[in-house]
Amino acid sequence: MGAGVLLALMAGLMWGLVFVGPLLLPEYPPVLHTLGRYLAFGMITLPLAWWDRAELRKLTRADWTEALKLSMVGNFLYYLFLASAIQRAGAPLPTMIIGTLPAVIAIAANLRNPARDGHLPWHRLGPALVVILAGIACVNEAEMAALPPAGAAQRSGHFWGAALALGAVACWTWYPLRNGDWMRANPNRKARAWATAQGLATLPLALLGYAAYLAWRLAWAQEVAPLGPRPWAFLGLMATIGLLSSWVGTLCWNAASQRLPTALAGQLIVFETLAALLYAFLLRGVWPGGVTLLGIAFLVAGVLVAVRIRPEPHA
Repeated sequence: MGAGVLLALMAGLMWGLVFVGPLLLPEYPPVLHTLGRYLAFGMITLPLAWWDRAELRKLTRADWTEALKLSMVGNFLYYLFLASAIQRAGAPLPTMIIGTLPAVIAIAANLRNPARDGHLPWHRLGPALVVILAGIACVNEAEMAALPPAGAAQRSGHFWGAALALGAVACWTWYPLRNGDWMRANPNRKARAWATAQGLATLPLALLGYAAYLAWRLAWAQEVAPLGPRPWAFLGLMATIGLLSSWVGTLCWNAASQRLPTALAGQLIVFETLAALLYAFLLRGVWPGGVTLLGIAFLVAGVLVAVRIRPEPHA
């Protein structure tokens, strides 16, 4: 249990980096952020695949199909929705909507397969979820109060940002449940090799998507800039996020999924929200206010309550 929680924390710290990527390069469209990140992820996994070649040979065609599905939904669609939401509404609103994932995943997992994972009693799980949601509400209120008065265009941007962030929530509710199914069904498989397999499945998708994007730019804009207006900054950011957020984060999450009940692991995604807030405040160069700190305290308290809950056998 302790090792699983620590691994989930490390995954959250890695995944939190993706929330500041679109803010560091705002002139790049969300689709280029998405394709660049996962092209880097796929290329990083090529030498790692040689390292895990014996383990990868054990994967069946069904396993590779599952890795492809996980990559499409949990990587491409999720990050495309998230990057689009951040560029339209800023970081706070999408971060808070994504922050509802612990509650959404815990409820979905508790309803979906309690016979395998055991049942987390609602009367004990409920207070933890309420505390987590209260923390998210506090941070969201503080962030929204700090925004300037919104005009019609800004209100429209926030609306579409919220809608796109909800799409990201849907993708990342499906991903950990489905990924957890595979990891729990294959307890003897290495989490590192499964993370590498998802990276290998991502690479051809990223290459095809990048080629289609360049062809579209050539057809409609009559010019092609494969690496955008700031190529070295783009390459460095994509390599960093591709390695840390995509491969290391997936590795840590896979290892955590093998050690924790799915409903409990879902709640620990709250670490991603905390990390994203930390990085956002560091980027701003300001210290969070009292309401924000109270919200963060609620989030941490909710997680601490949740990790003390033990699943009960399902009747």
